[in-house]
Amino acid sequence: METGEEFGPWLARQLKLAGKTQAELAKELGLTRAAVSAWIAGRSTPRPTVMTDIARALGTDVGTVHTRTTDTQAGLPVTWYHRPGYPDGGRDLGNAAAFAFDADVQVLARETCQNSLDERLTENGRPVRVRYTLHELTGEHLEAFRDAILWNDLFPHYSAVSELAGNQKVGRVVDAGVRDMYEKGRLILLRVDDYNASGLTGDDYGDGKFAAVVRRQLESLKSGTAAGGSYGLGKSTLWATSALGLVLINSTLSVPHEGRTERRVIGRLELPWREVDGRTCAGPAWFGRPDPDTPGAEVARSWWADEETLARLHLSRDGDEPGTSFLIVGAHDVASLEDQVDDDKPRDEEGPEDTRDIERMHSRLVEALGRDFWAAMIGGGGRLPLLEASVRALRNDEEVVPETKVDPSVEQPSRTRALRAHYEGTTVERLTESGQVASRNVPLKLPLAGGAPGTLGTHQAVLLVTEAAGDKDIPANHVHSLRGNRMTVKKAKVPNLPIGTNPFQAVVLVGEAAGDSAPFAKEAEEFLRAAEPPEHDRWGQTEELTLRWSPSAYRRINNLTTEVNSAVRELVARPRRGGREGGEALRKALTVKSRPKAKVPSGPVVPVLEGLDATIGDQGEWLITAEVSIPRGDEIVPMVPVALLDVRSGGRPRLDWAELVAVEGCEAEDGTLRFPPGTRRAKFRGATDASSHPVRTALTRLVLELRAGKEA
Repeated sequence: METGEEFGPWLARQLKLAGKTQAELAKELGLTRAAVSAWIAGRSTPRPTVMTDIARALGTDVGTVHTRTTDTQAGLPVTWYHRPGYPDGGRDLGNAAAFAFDADVQVLARETCQNSLDERLTENGRPVRVRYTLHELTGEHLEAFRDAILWNDLFPHYSAVSELAGNQKVGRVVDAGVRDMYEKGRLILLRVDDYNASGLTGDDYGDGKFAAVVRRQLESLKSGTAAGGSYGLGKSTLWATSALGLVLINSTLSVPHEGRTERRVIGRLELPWREVDGRTCAGPAWFGRPDPDTPGAEVARSWWADEETLARLHLSRDGDEPGTSFLIVGAHDVASLEDQVDDDKPRDEEGPEDTRDIERMHSRLVEALGRDFWAAMIGGGGRLPLLEASVRALRNDEEVVPETKVDPSVEQPSRTRALRAHYEGTTVERLTESGQVASRNVPLKLPLAGGAPGTLGTHQAVLLVTEAAGDKDIPANHVHSLRGNRMTVKKAKVPNLPIGTNPFQAVVLVGEAAGDSAPFAKEAEEFLRAAEPPEHDRWGQTEELTLRWSPSAYRRINNLTTEVNSAVRELVARPRRGGREGGEALRKALTVKSRPKAKVPSGPVVPVLEGLDATIGDQGEWLITAEVSIPRGDEIVPMVPVALLDVRSGGRPRLDWAELVAVEGCEAEDGTLRFPPGTRRAKFRGATDASSHPVRTALTRLVLELRAGKEA
């Protein structure tokens, strides 16, 4: 049971909401103002018989006064507050932050689940539980919900936006959402609930998590160093997924606010600038209780709702565990259209496409959670998972798709096996049998802050490699990289694998994901977090990385990638058969006449580039495989491969190598190829650094040269 708020603060707020002074209440009760003041200051409490008189004066029932778990309904009712237009005539035609992401439930799952992981309560050691509920409303259920959100008050604003829809992008999305609701008689709700999370704590307007999410843009207040988010943009996916720009919120707090923890409710609407009844509105609006402390009591703030109100708003939570429920009103999944193309069946280009199919959205949510958060759902070796996730679908409160708990062993079987083996200490140094997991440390050399030359220290990331487990592990031969909160940040294919390599999957644990004993784990977390873009789907050059470290700091990450790929190739390489295996009987049956040895030229010989195979990689880099022939000689000159872009005139721009590895007949060291004496043929592979390309790779031609000595 929730503990009610202290009587004094509760009574003071009710007087504000009712527009009464302490003196007026005292007069109605037939008491002195000093007695009321003593109640509010906490020096005394009223007698039970006086409670009935207080309830009557506030226009509520005596039970509300005794329990104090909700506000009275007297005075200022819940309503919509629309931010007035700017006095200087400026117009915001939508929230720019929402354009950072697509209307995609998979992107929503990635951002919201990451935020829940970041806000997990760690003291109890339990995972954060996240549940996604798709709910289609029709008929009387739809009408009841529209009444609950005061749709008649909102409709003039949607109409004003629709009138401008032809000239404005956000307006067209909103207009389509409203038309779908009326023409098809349905509304899709998508609710995201988390439990064992901190909740939206803090004041409505002050510095805190509530204000950061509900009131502000581009503010990120995270709870730990391993947090995934850093831009304050992830919350915008909630509004981007709503075709109506509307999200309702119910939060149970881990830290009391106004003496309360349960049922803190607010709504936020994101619309473009509009004019309604001669009054201009800047854009956002809030659904809440008018704040009596603001001028004219117009600004809406959060309020403590009762259970009946939550049920009508579809915001009821299970139990009193801290966390937050976000209800996306008018959810749609435009990105799902890309997955509906069937190459074997022709599709009518003008045919109807439904971006509000709750069964399809259910499937895509499960897929995204299993792909991006499989590692956070795994325990072992005494470790509990960080996350539990599930998805369900309803239609008018009836179950359409049963609640599906995301199982990492089903979604990512090989990587699940690898991570559990790491936790349980059963990894091996080399793969010799089916089902084994090989482990290797790979170095990440951390730069000094402020652009200072040198290295702060070397963090040892953990590489895990295991064989791919059948059809579920597609695509194979990929590395998933993750850090402290165990969300997959980077997915990349290992290039230049030897022909005949058995399919495998690999995982790289960096930062705090590498373990408590890993050196410089917190510093690696900070460095890699700064190297992530708003999508948190890779590590590379960012403005923050440049400002806090240096313009070349990203090369440390490229070096880590090189080390990882090299270690993977070594771990998955098949051992070569000895030169005398399997042919002894044949050799005894043959007589081979030996030829006299040719005279070996004296002096150094220069290798010659004989063959080149080049393709463009996923990141826009050139991937090359080159063969070298070497004349006979006692000494072979070391050579430096140089990648150039072919141009019509002027000097050819030189590209940097992100990776240069020897395949056979040579050794690669610091960009130089060295050849053992007597070598006649050699092969090497390389990948250019895409960030060093002056133009898009697809528009260029590559030239590869071998340069000797200082010519390089």
